[in-house]
Amino acid sequence: MDDAPPYWAYSWAGGTLLARHILNHPDIVRGRRVLDLGAGSGIVGIVVRKCGASRVLAAEIDTNAIAAISLNAEANGVAIEVTSGDVLNGAPPDVDVVVAGDVFYDAQLAARVLPFLVASRKAGIDVLIGDPRRKALPLAALRLVAEYAVPDFGDGSTGQGSIGGVFTLVESD
Repeated sequence: MDDAPPYWAYSWAGGTLLARHILNHPDIVRGRRVLDLGAGSGIVGIVVRKCGASRVLAAEIDTNAIAAISLNAEANGVAIEVTSGDVLNGAPPDVDVVVAGDVFYDAQLAARVLPFLVASRKAGIDVLIGDPRRKALPLAALRLVAEYAVPDFGDGSTGQGSIGGVFTLVESD
């Protein structure tokens, strides 16, 4: 038996980066509808809601993580809607901002996430990505918005600190 905690039970670097950035710049989400893509335990969505977002939709496919989102939101006095459907298979939902922390940790997932985020941007949705510059992060498609020092406890990490980034998509024609 593997005694390691489930992936969503700790703060991955990308989510921590997004939470820090939004706390520093709450106007990014204030009064806006936000999709927290790959929400994990809901940390980013909770911060977004506490910073004044009018609605947070957390997209998460793991049933235990979904339960954690609900418990964490309640413990923090905020309301977060949750969808367990794979949002990557459809059109972007009716939101103003997509926040996506740690969604580029492997190439297979990256190949699905990037087209969804590009479609979101083309639909007029702002996109923010938090990542400690993992190997599958498509840097050529991204523009750095901010950098922060952050510990990384994600997949394959040693738990050492690093400088991670908050990114948006490069504008295309």
